Amino acid sequence: MALDWQPALAFSEPWRWWTAAFVHWSEQHLFGNLAGAALVGALGVVPRLHWRAALAWALAWPLTHGVLLLQPPLAHYGGLSGVMHAGVAAASVELCRTPRTRWVGVCLLIGLGTKLVLDEPWGAPLVRPEGWDIAIAPLAHTSGAIGGALLCWLMPRWLPRQSGA
Repeated sequence: MALDWQPALAFSEPWRWWTAAFVHWSEQHLFGNLAGAALVGALGVVPRLHWRAALAWALAWPLTHGVLLLQPPLAHYGGLSGVMHAGVAAASVELCRTPRTRWVGVCLLIGLGTKLVLDEPWGAPLVRPEGWDIAIAPLAHTSGAIGGALLCWLMPRWLPRQSGA
C-alpha cells in the first residue's frame, strides 16, 4: 500500500508515479508482467534499437500512471503492464525508422492498436479478463502506449541521431 498508485496521494507522495509498476496483486500478475518485460527487453536488444527508445520508455513511465487521475473511481493501481505497453510502443516506433525493420514496427503498431481498442479504455476503470486472477486498468495500457509512441516519435527532434549511433 505504500507503493501502489493512489490518485488521492499522487501529489503528496510523488514516488507512486514510478513505484506502482513494482506492485503486483498476485503471483500470476507478477509472472505475467515479468514474461512481458523479458519480451519487451528482447524487442529492444535483438534489433539493437537506438538508446532514445529506452529514454522515451522511461519518460513515459510516470505519464502512464498520471493519466489514471482521469478515472477517480480507480482508487488503487499496481503493475507493470501499462509501462510495458509504453515500451512496446516506443520500440515499435523506433523500428519504423529504418527500412530493414519498418515492416516489423508497423505490424507491432497495428497489433498494439488493435489490442488497445479491444481493451475498451473508454469503458470501466477495471476489467477482469478471463483466465486472470486480477482486474486490469485498460486506460493504463492506452496511456502507456500513447505516451511511449509519442515520446519516441518526438525524440529525434530533441536528441538528433549521431552518425554511428
